[in-house]
Amino acid sequence: MLRIITQQADVRAELQRICERTHDEQVPNKEATVREVLQAVKRQGDKAVLHYTAEFDKQTLKPEELRVTGSEMDAAYQQVSKELMGAIRLACRQIEAFHRQRVPKSWVHFGDDEIVLGKRYTPVDRAGLYVPGGRAAYPSTVLMNAIPAKVAAVPRIVMVTPPGAGGAINPAVLVAAQEAGVQEIYRVGGAQAIAALAYGTETIPKVNVITGPGNIYVTLAKKLVYGTVGIDSLAGPSEVLVIADESANPVHVAADLLAQAEHDPMAAAILLTTDAALAKNVQVALERQLVDHPRRIDTEKAIAHYGLIIVVESLTAAAELSNEFAPEHLELEVKDPWALLPQIRHAGAIFLGYSTPEAVGDYLAGPNHTLPTSGAARYASALGVETFLKHSSIIQYSQTALENMASAIDVLATAEGLPSHADSVRRRIKQEE
Repeated sequence: MLRIITQQADVRAELQRICERTHDEQVPNKEATVREVLQAVKRQGDKAVLHYTAEFDKQTLKPEELRVTGSEMDAAYQQVSKELMGAIRLACRQIEAFHRQRVPKSWVHFGDDEIVLGKRYTPVDRAGLYVPGGRAAYPSTVLMNAIPAKVAAVPRIVMVTPPGAGGAINPAVLVAAQEAGVQEIYRVGGAQAIAALAYGTETIPKVNVITGPGNIYVTLAKKLVYGTVGIDSLAGPSEVLVIADESANPVHVAADLLAQAEHDPMAAAILLTTDAALAKNVQVALERQLVDHPRRIDTEKAIAHYGLIIVVESLTAAAELSNEFAPEHLELEVKDPWALLPQIRHAGAIFLGYSTPEAVGDYLAGPNHTLPTSGAARYASALGVETFLKHSSIIQYSQTALENMASAIDVLATAEGLPSHADSVRRRIKQEE
């Protein structure tokens, strides 16, 4: 049963509990396991990758079976329906069109005294994409990770994903990878996949940036290899927060909460509403929609532990609670969502109005669905083209400009006790004299 809270004294404690739901006492033990995996793969390469794939995924592979072959890719196209193929290609176009608007431009400014300043953007050489398996196949995750890398003009895009029974990979995942521009796919998952991407093995190349969500072991592995490589974020279980007033449709709101809860038993689904009647109606509608739900067990667990309806006194109060929670996904199902939007400061993605369920953002709208979770939206943003780019400063001083700035540089360098810094400028000035 989805709980309804009306006592404001309990609200913040409950929201904090849900936000911190991944902070369990088992994390140190899991981190120790991940460290062991990382070190083994760093030392032993493919041998360790294959060992842990057999241990954790129960799949026995040979080194030459790690990489997906061209014939497997061809076979995947034969197994995907025409309708799914069309949907994947439509999603590709939508996502690429959006991300092309986000490519930062290199620039140069020519100032006084022939001072030239600028910024130059260049892609990383190699990007590693992690696509989870297990509970479901995620071709949409492939598209959301690969297309920004392609738009950023990354020369080499590598994907890893856990093998299923017999080492198989879902055909839709393979087709999505091909359509999105992935050049290499390896059947390996878990912490060993992150280690292989971070350190390289005989078969799997070392990359510069690793992106993509995964379970707690994948997340911890990304955390521990950060610095050796770049990462997008430390993704936790998914979450949605809906702000609704009396005009919202309770059946639609219930469906949106379930759409999040069905992801994972630790997914969070929260409703903030100004209308007590809507709260009750959503609770009833959700129970009805759960009756024949194909993923009922996991969905009920999520709703029971991390589902919540909070009745608030105003939309302003709802916005403030939302900002404190900083949800991954925020839906504004209110009469005038654009009037409420200025009060929203922290959210990964914001869905406005009754006709914009989170599902449109998950698949087709174009903005990335790899978003900050567990309150990280207070300081982090969605995965994007920028994730695969780095920028270098461009600086050129003429002799005149250097002479004009020499005194200030000398003073600052001397104040910091760095005489050679000052000397490197002073000698150039004296040389000219």
